[in-house]
Amino acid sequence: MSDDRMTIRLILAAVSLVVLAGPAVEPVIAAESRRPNVLFLFTDDQRPDAIAALGNPAIKTPNMDSLAKQGLVFRNAYIFGSDVGAVCRPSRNMLLSGRTYFRWNGPYAPADQPNFPVSMKQAGYFTYHHGKKGNNAVLIQKMFDVDKYVDEGTERKSGEPGKSIVDEAIAFLKDRPVDKPFFMYLAFGNPHDPRVADQKYLDLYKREQVPLPRNFMPLHPFDNGEMVIRDELLAPWPRTEDEIRRQLHEYYAVISGLDHNVGRLLDAVRQLGLSDNTIIIYSSDNGLAVGSHGLMGKQSLYDHSAKVPLIMVGPGIRPGSSEALVYLMDIFPTICEMTGTAVPEGLDGRSFKPVIDGRAKSIRDSIFMSYRDCQRGIRDKRWKLIRYPLIGKTQLFDLHSDPDELHNLAGDTGQKERIEKMMAQLA
Repeated sequence: MSDDRMTIRLILAAVSLVVLAGPAVEPVIAAESRRPNVLFLFTDDQRPDAIAALGNPAIKTPNMDSLAKQGLVFRNAYIFGSDVGAVCRPSRNMLLSGRTYFRWNGPYAPADQPNFPVSMKQAGYFTYHHGKKGNNAVLIQKMFDVDKYVDEGTERKSGEPGKSIVDEAIAFLKDRPVDKPFFMYLAFGNPHDPRVADQKYLDLYKREQVPLPRNFMPLHPFDNGEMVIRDELLAPWPRTEDEIRRQLHEYYAVISGLDHNVGRLLDAVRQLGLSDNTIIIYSSDNGLAVGSHGLMGKQSLYDHSAKVPLIMVGPGIRPGSSEALVYLMDIFPTICEMTGTAVPEGLDGRSFKPVIDGRAKSIRDSIFMSYRDCQRGIRDKRWKLIRYPLIGKTQLFDLHSDPDELHNLAGDTGQKERIEKMMAQLA
């Protein structure tokens, strides 16, 4: 073979390698520059311990457990509070607006100020909402590209919690606009009552073996200002062990049913090859008492009602657990920062991305809480003070030694200085 022919063959071979290599390199570069999708799973009335992996071996939640094991669990995620008995309404409005309920007039956060869906749309995201209609941030939710509602009464009685929302979410993911990342906010109506679960979910539990909350009480020890609201009438006074076990049985069964359908959605995310570039958030609008402290509802500032589960999974999120004090309304600016979206000015929410990155242990020194005009609270890393201004009562709990808030230390003379300091902070 002549030198010229050999040279030509070498050149052709080199060109072929470049052509073959080109398509393989290009997607890698594109993938690195893509903004992550965001999938926000938001439930209704889920206690902070109503996931097995978060410390409750009595409940069966394998898919939620998987998220907790893959992602970062925030052990001290709180709602800010409420000005009405329907705690979910201000909670969801604060989540999507990033501002406290003191900032707006009327029941809903205005849509003409910075909010979650508009910020994501301005950053190039396709935004999708599907969820319960009642007590929601209806003005802001209209700003989503897709804004759909489920009949929560029918859905809650179907026996398959979350199924209709998940069915449509999977259909959307299969036929979504591929030229944009998506921000999907699924606002489930479960495990809010009425709690109806298919028999297969009820059969996961033996009612007589469902443990009572460690802080179960037949009666709340005093009038907290909201003792005869609808939620408190879901069980007779005094609360009996059998009645609370019945309620918890149905509550856990609904959560297990919701877990099953959430699992179907997570399977679809994996099968569509979206897992590596999707941030998944799992949380709830508020907790619930279900027998704790002799209460049934969420109209209190005890941790079982004021705290929520919060799990984040996805690219750039280290697995583990954090004790950082965060609010639900902090999620909006956090996701903005994580997706390279501009954080609007004037928010009460703060980004906790430094905690996710491991650069800070917390973004707040304390958490303020409120419920109507009858309850105010503040907690720091260790102590929580609850004040009932209408009856002049104070509670002080050492959350390190007493996480179930059973031992009120407000009468301890050794705590006088601490109480004065916390009352001043509260004021």
